[in-house]
Amino acid sequence: MATPESKLLLVIIAILIPPLAVGLKDGVGMQLILNIVLTLIFYVPGLLHALWIILR
Repeated sequence: MATPESKLLLVIIAILIPPLAVGLKDGVGMQLILNIVLTLIFYVPGLLHALWIILR
């Protein structure tokens, strides 16, 4: 289970670079690829997806 401090750090990273936060949370996989695509299409969907992955 992640500590509150690590979740806060991941949320800050997600705001700045969403794919990095998803990669740190889940590793390399389908969620990371999906987040990269969403971030490249438009920043906000990638940000929302990263926050959803971190806070679920």
